[in-house]
Amino acid sequence: MRVIAGSARGRQLTAPKNMRVRPTADRVKEALFSILVSRLGDLTGMRVLDLFAGTGNLGIEALSRGAEFALFVDAHRESAELVRKNLELTRLAEHARVVVQEAGAALKWLSRGEPPFHLVFLDPPYGEGHTQRLLELLAQSPVVDGGTTVIAEFSVKEDVPTRFGRLKESERRIYGDTALSFLTITDRGETCP
Repeated sequence: MRVIAGSARGRQLTAPKNMRVRPTADRVKEALFSILVSRLGDLTGMRVLDLFAGTGNLGIEALSRGAEFALFVDAHRESAELVRKNLELTRLAEHARVVVQEAGAALKWLSRGEPPFHLVFLDPPYGEGHTQRLLELLAQSPVVDGGTTVIAEFSVKEDVPTRFGRLKESERRIYGDTALSFLTITDRGETCP
């Protein structure tokens, strides 16, 4: 598991010692960021929310590519410590914040004043129903707006709908047993500054 591009390119990230955390495979991460760059261009200045952060793999890649700030959320203290360690290894800690909290509760807390994010990564454990539940919450949350792209990673065996209220899938890609869904807000109100 390594950083693919940007200021921390080539740095190896610390991997978990147990199987509770399943980091995004490098080839899937490479495809994901290739799609993001082709859709959005440069990630410079973007605000990123990494839900079910695990190792911080996705948010750290975004920071390395120029994102201004990343908020990492994970319910497990061990994962939060792993994210902090990886942020230090990549020298990106000053652009990040790590929160130990369940993802749904974190969204409620964030909706009380956090400005919208440009990118939201959602990579929960496969097959536990978290993807659909969190996408439903995100569709109603003020932390996403017309300028937000949500990327959900889940097992191809999961039956995840393509629409959640105002949040609609624009593209789905399959990589082995992994599905990537790219979602945006369909009513184009205010956008991220």
